[in-house]
Amino acid sequence: MFTGIVEEIGVVAELNPHDETGGTSLTIQLPPSSELLSDAHLGDSIAINGCCLTVTAFSTTSPSGPQFKVGIAPETLRLTNLGELTTGSRVNLERAVRADTRMGGHFVQGHVDTVATITKMEPDGNAVTIRFAPKSRDFLRYVVYKGFIALDGASLTVTKVNDDEAWWEVMLIAYTQERIVVAAKKVGDTVNVEVDMTAKYVEKSLSGYLMSLEDSDGGMLQKMVERIVSQSFS
Repeated sequence: MFTGIVEEIGVVAELNPHDETGGTSLTIQLPPSSELLSDAHLGDSIAINGCCLTVTAFSTTSPSGPQFKVGIAPETLRLTNLGELTTGSRVNLERAVRADTRMGGHFVQGHVDTVATITKMEPDGNAVTIRFAPKSRDFLRYVVYKGFIALDGASLTVTKVNDDEAWWEVMLIAYTQERIVVAAKKVGDTVNVEVDMTAKYVEKSLSGYLMSLEDSDGGMLQKMVERIVSQSFS
């Protein structure tokens, strides 16, 4: 579990599609002053651009500075933009929350739902508004005005949604622009998207309830709708 508050921006040292395990691994270089690995253990979870990944190796004494390695599963490569990273790419980093962590953002699982493409970036004073179009528009039903969304792992507030044209927008203040990677991206670049999981739970619970109404008493839900409609026109 994460908060969507980015702790550090790291740099890709290597994306190896054929590592010693036969899979894909990603090595991230940290700034010399970074404290991200100060309490690290093998097997810890770190979110890289919003993807919860497992630390398989790390070093705090490397001549080039602290660094760590994670493995990337084929499913993760299919669902996220991690496969697009190259040496030198900058990535958002956040360690998994502890019991005493302050919840400054929102509950983020680190499970990417889809990717979205930046279609517009427009300055607004010292802020910038960014528009995103999702690869799968099915997830738009979870994106609501003033709701939470995690983009490349950063907890952000939706400032506008257009369901018909399939896009949403967020606004980044100057402080945030300096601390997350999306601000340095350009139109055509992609971001990993995780919608607010609360919306998914509400949808599933409500769907089950409505189905139970439909199945009971010979279609009670339909009768309720028909009664409301008839009252509206009476």
